[in-house]
Amino acid sequence: MRSATAPAPSRSWSPPSSEAARELAVYVHWPFCVTKCPYCDFNSHVRASIDEAGWREALLADLRHEAALTPDATAVSLFFGGGTPSLMDPATAAAVIDETAKLWRTAPGLEVTLEANPTSVEAARFAGFAAAGVNRVSLGLQALDDAALRLLGRPHDLAQGLAALEVAQASFGRVSFDLIYARPGQSVAAWGTELSRALAFGTEHLSLYQLTIEPKTRFASLHANGKLVLPDEETAADLLDLTRATTAAAGLPAYEVSNHARPGAESRHNLAYWRYADYVGVGPGAHGRRRAAATVRHAKPEAWLAAVRERGHGIEAETALDPRARAEEALLMGLRLSEGIDAAAFEARTGLSLWSAVDARALDRLAHLGLVEATPDRLRLTPAGQPLLNAVLAQLA
Repeated sequence: MRSATAPAPSRSWSPPSSEAARELAVYVHWPFCVTKCPYCDFNSHVRASIDEAGWREALLADLRHEAALTPDATAVSLFFGGGTPSLMDPATAAAVIDETAKLWRTAPGLEVTLEANPTSVEAARFAGFAAAGVNRVSLGLQALDDAALRLLGRPHDLAQGLAALEVAQASFGRVSFDLIYARPGQSVAAWGTELSRALAFGTEHLSLYQLTIEPKTRFASLHANGKLVLPDEETAADLLDLTRATTAAAGLPAYEVSNHARPGAESRHNLAYWRYADYVGVGPGAHGRRRAAATVRHAKPEAWLAAVRERGHGIEAETALDPRARAEEALLMGLRLSEGIDAAAFEARTGLSLWSAVDARALDRLAHLGLVEATPDRLRLTPAGQPLLNAVLAQLA
């Protein structure tokens, strides 16, 4: 997950102290990939060579900077994202995991997730990552069809992907994988077949994303020139309905817009984002929300590395967030969850009452339309409102 640019600063407010506020998710960004996928707008880069030892020391230094500012926090999760962090040496992951345990108290059963590409080269490292302390892997399969994988610019074919999935399931206690749907020319029936096959692999978690056109990507250029045509809105809605119905029937209901899990197998790290807990982000381009501050690191790998070596951290900008700004972010994140927003947690983490942060007339209107449910202690979207998340947010905030 990458956060939006932080709202305007206000330095007059300090966040409340609570046990929930002291929970911390830790994100580590590894920005390097073998190739740049044409749909991807993440901070990823292709480099001919990497000084891994230098990168390892810089990541540890960036971590130490954040730990010094969050001495009373308990780390509940550690997430290696990218880029393609499965390209790093498992020794680098081990060093980061060990340092995290030294710098912060850690919750029992600390969730340690690694994003991985399903190539044979990376799958060969899975045993090393498991030995390093990674206990959950998120595998970027993206499609169960060779033609679709070529369209998506993936560096693996289906046979490699399934082989890597088998190795992952043998190496890690918890496995998730990603698929992209609403691809050009994809029918509802074809997606239903692909999704049923995906569920048959028996993983505890699936991330299922509708293909969207992101600015400044190769797909954006192709789409603008009419060379890449996505399914129409009606078909996209049917694809979403089928996705939710099929995963729910298989025992992996949607707990967030694009994420599905067996009860208890949700990503603790991503739940921290969506519940608006504190999180720190280290590595190039990483964002964080530390107490009442939003942080963003230098995006270009070389600029981040130089900043860490010069100042001991890679922060490019740090912005104070007032209660209104935090409330807007908490609404944006929390309404993505099927559980919605807990009113008491919202107030503890933003300093504002949930009900003062939303437009009361809009709330009544949306409830009358059957798009939201509001009780004294919780606000959430209904199944009818979930596909209209952006429109609902525009009226509520």
